[in-house]
Amino acid sequence: MSENLLEIEPKGSEPPAEAVELPAKAERPEEVPEKFWDAERGALRVDALLKSYRELERKLSARFAPPADDAPEEERLRFRRAIGVPETAEEYAIEPRHELIGPDLEVNAALHKAGFTPAQVQLVYDLAAERLLPIVAEAASQFEAERQRDRLRSEFGGEERFRRTAKQIASWGKANLPEEVVAALSTTADGVIALHRMMEKGEPALARQAEAPEGMDEAALRRMMRDPRYWRSREPDFVKRVTEGFRRLTGG
Repeated sequence: MSENLLEIEPKGSEPPAEAVELPAKAERPEEVPEKFWDAERGALRVDALLKSYRELERKLSARFAPPADDAPEEERLRFRRAIGVPETAEEYAIEPRHELIGPDLEVNAALHKAGFTPAQVQLVYDLAAERLLPIVAEAASQFEAERQRDRLRSEFGGEERFRRTAKQIASWGKANLPEEVVAALSTTADGVIALHRMMEKGEPALARQAEAPEGMDEAALRRMMRDPRYWRSREPDFVKRVTEGFRRLTGG
């Protein structure tokens, strides 16, 4: 016997091959559009996705870029709406930061024509109140001071005589009146004239605690001087009350 008894399987018989399962093709996720899905490979079409992204980026960039000077009116209007420019200048809602810097129809029309958004228009008014008002106030103060000097030049007979008299008044006031009173009266022509009259009358030195009639003390007069009716609009009756108050206070 020449057969190998240890060989259980008969010669020539091969073990049955195991079945090989091919991987199933992936299904398209719901959030992926069909144009970006390769059904044959069961995978994303990366080239189509990139192409679509570039096209979208180009359109968005063109949409928010300012139109050229020769662009159609429709394109200009579409861009203005996109950035928030109202249809008319009357739609701007301005919140004035100062009573002197309020909405102006002509200014708003010019800003609307230039394509300003509501926030930009508000910024224009805010900057005007912040930057221009101090300049205007300073210019008005200088103008009023020069107007007061012109009156004093006329009162005292010319520039030279006014200069000489001003020095005399300053010296007399320093020697006879409180510094605060002289400083207050020296800010207006009426006050300087009042000082000159007191000097000519040879008024005695003023007591530091002198009281004005009707309860009008120095503190009250200085509060009146901070009133816009005194320093800005220069209302004659109001200025006269301040001047007369200091005159009474000094015994003039």
